[in-house]
Amino acid sequence: MDFGLVSFGAALGSPTPVADVASEYTDKIGLVLARGYRNVLRCPAGVGLTDLAVDAARQALAAAEVKAADLDLVVLAVTDLTEYLYWDAASSVAHRLGARDAEAVLLTQACTAGVLSLDMVAGRLATHPGYRVALVIAANRCCEAYWNRLETQPLVFSDGAAAAVAKRGHDRLRWLATETITEGKYADFYRLDAGGAAAPFGSPASDAVGVNGYGARVRSGWEVMEHFGHDADLLREFSEHLDEQTERVLARACARTGTEIGDLGKVILINDNLTVMTSLAARLGIPLSRTNLDLSLEHGHLGAADQLFCLGYYHGHGELEPGTRVALVSRGRGMHWACSLLEA
Repeated sequence: MDFGLVSFGAALGSPTPVADVASEYTDKIGLVLARGYRNVLRCPAGVGLTDLAVDAARQALAAAEVKAADLDLVVLAVTDLTEYLYWDAASSVAHRLGARDAEAVLLTQACTAGVLSLDMVAGRLATHPGYRVALVIAANRCCEAYWNRLETQPLVFSDGAAAAVAKRGHDRLRWLATETITEGKYADFYRLDAGGAAAPFGSPASDAVGVNGYGARVRSGWEVMEHFGHDADLLREFSEHLDEQTERVLARACARTGTEIGDLGKVILINDNLTVMTSLAARLGIPLSRTNLDLSLEHGHLGAADQLFCLGYYHGHGELEPGTRVALVSRGRGMHWACSLLEA
């Protein structure tokens, strides 16, 4: 499909130095600081995921001089829980924006959802010839009742949203291809055992899980180790596999578009920690200067919004020359790996 990204918007939590708040989340302060993150972005209690999504979307629409009423499609990609259960956050966001004639789609493939949102746009444009303008939004709002933002993974989970307006036939930041890999054997990796239909909150099954009067416990890095039986060698093998699949999904997208990995102007990865991004860049054979390392360490991991946020930043600061090919690469709970290629 022939479409490109016209404009961007972003809504971020307030930045706080990681060193100032690490003790609120963990006693492993040295390990957290060694990840290299400078800030964590946090929103106050009254700000929800959809509030961030609407704010970022309004900025993107204003920059493109597009009215919400003229949108044909709104795609909302999320990582963590939205504000409510039995609720379509994408539909709510579209309504709040005034996109009364737009189809609304909610993507929940964790941290890959933002990258996959571009594939959703491509598919909808292919099957709906009348669709001309789409809005993609990726948002993360850490639910601290269930998720320890500094300890669950070797990341710093920040709050924020990024949005982009896409138009059929637009000749800048053109979508070229999206590739995805899924491995269902890791589907239970970060499963929350209480609150779903199998163990509703307040039920005996839920109470058996454990805590806070809700039968659910805050997720921590120990769940990861439990999955591998606390075997450090198995955890290292898994980490290696993560990088192998990341390289594989990038190679598949490049092969579809006749692109050499070494010729990519930017490879925008998950906003991961310093060690992981340095290692992955070396594996891919690209200099760190072509990755989003500095933005990662400055803002933390924005879940599904990492790639759209960084792309919007580079676009807005004139760092993408016309013709430059950019890879948006992600991996997330599920497990999923995804890569979307664009040409500036």
